[in-house]
Amino acid sequence: MSKDIVMYGDEKANRRKVIIRLGIVYALLVAFAVFIIVPFYWMVLTAFKTEIQVFTAPPILWINPINWQFSNFALALERAPFARFMGNTVLVSIISTVGTVITTVFASFAFARLNFVGRDLLFMLLIATMMIPGEMFVITNFLTVVRAGWIQDQTYMDAVLAMTLPFMTSIFYIFFLRQTFKQIPNELYYAAKVDGTKDLQYLWKVMVPIAIPTIITITILNAMGTWNAYIWPRLIAQREEFRLVSNGLRDAFVDDLAGVVQYNEQMAAALLVTLPLLIVFLLLKKYIMRGVSRSGIKG
Repeated sequence: MSKDIVMYGDEKANRRKVIIRLGIVYALLVAFAVFIIVPFYWMVLTAFKTEIQVFTAPPILWINPINWQFSNFALALERAPFARFMGNTVLVSIISTVGTVITTVFASFAFARLNFVGRDLLFMLLIATMMIPGEMFVITNFLTVVRAGWIQDQTYMDAVLAMTLPFMTSIFYIFFLRQTFKQIPNELYYAAKVDGTKDLQYLWKVMVPIAIPTIITITILNAMGTWNAYIWPRLIAQREEFRLVSNGLRDAFVDDLAGVVQYNEQMAAALLVTLPLLIVFLLLKKYIMRGVSRSGIKG
């Protein structure tokens, strides 16, 4: 009888610990969600405010939908060449993403399946570069594109090449895809070699189809990163018509005479830019989760 009481007491204590642990986890998740949602909510709210409401103190935290200023979106589109900026951004995102996926697939295959002298050492050196902030490479990349002649007397093609070629690779994505490739059994590769399959044929016919969820994840994340890029396009684009949407919308809403920023129109434009990314993420989030789950740390 006493043993049953002790076992029941232990079970009750363990259940209490589990509840407390779950409570802490959910509290942290809620706090993190609030941290992310509040700025997004403020952007949406500001996009529907009048100029007076933007500077009202204390700030207005809610507006009746009847009083929403939809005219802010029309004014935002008139103030900046929005279509041109969007076209530039889409083109740069496509070129950069396609190039990154190609280099990532080949590099990941080499580090995961091919045997060559210094493979692991080279891979560790590449992984070590992930600790260097990306801003550290801005100067060297800028000197490279200057020597290539893509800055002086810049044409549209020069600007596109300068904004895409230096970033057509990613050590993180190589590591990410390599982990998926490492999960494919070696026996499958050796069997293909016995059948006379070449390495490139094995890559495209076997490994790539298996790793499609991870490749889709890399494609989505790289496209979103290019879409949101600011520092490098700002530095490279020498003319206004070459700018991406993140840079073009930054300067379009400043009144040069009064020095006042039209925050309501700027947030309306930012909302228009954010919506495509949000829609893409919501539609393809299952592929992102599947790709992450299949790229477990191994080897």
